[in-house]
Amino acid sequence: MPDSDYPASATPLKAYEDLDFLKKDICRGLRLQLEFLKPDYMMDQLRVESTIVIFGSARTLPPDVATKRLQDAQADLARQPNDLKLQAALKRAERMLKESHFYQVARDFSALITRECQSRDLRKLVVITDGGGGIMEAGNRGAADMGGISAALNITLPFEQHPNPYITPELSFLLHYFSIRKMHFLKRAKGLCCFPGGFGTMDELFEALTLVQTHKIPPMPILLFGKEFWEELINWNTFVERGLISPEDVNLFSYCETAQDGWEALRTFHGL
Repeated sequence: MPDSDYPASATPLKAYEDLDFLKKDICRGLRLQLEFLKPDYMMDQLRVESTIVIFGSARTLPPDVATKRLQDAQADLARQPNDLKLQAALKRAERMLKESHFYQVARDFSALITRECQSRDLRKLVVITDGGGGIMEAGNRGAADMGGISAALNITLPFEQHPNPYITPELSFLLHYFSIRKMHFLKRAKGLCCFPGGFGTMDELFEALTLVQTHKIPPMPILLFGKEFWEELINWNTFVERGLISPEDVNLFSYCETAQDGWEALRTFHGL
């Protein structure tokens, strides 16, 4: 008998029931296909016609949580006013409270979209997030506030990432491949809405900009919430001045500050 790392089994298994076999490299194509099929099938079942993607930092706190954290930091420092660590903690808490504004904007924005676009028979512009906390939680939460549905594409990571409790259960997916996840984010997307965030937010933003720029996907609103943050982070004119993008490429996105700003941009673009 030839040597093999495949475990011997006293009872033969059907191929589709053999998890050890399905996890082998030879089945990678099947696993990719399954990760594409399941979310696609479930969205069809729940009549999700189109989506709005919401991205941003998973570390952004709800305003009430941020307020409590600031109060705790102030109380700790009052007891030990010369403690440098507590002074730094107070500054972080003050910053987090300021950033919590975006949590509320994302929640209100999602609620507004859901209220205007979802009905029992047709679900347009359904909010979809990566399923984590922070801004993504706010997006799913706003839809839940209106009694609507929302989706999430969570992914396995070296550190635990738990889905937030506001996702519609049938539309909460756990994926392994970033490539398939990105396909799902943009397959039904009619808008990408980015709030201040880290590497993951930048990744999704620039991929969407590239796909629209190169006509791989149809034009759609790409909304950046918080102009001050984005202009501090990225000097868009540098791309133009160095000839790295065309001048008109800076029109692929627009800035928003409020939930109403975002809704008006979507409504105008799609003629709702």
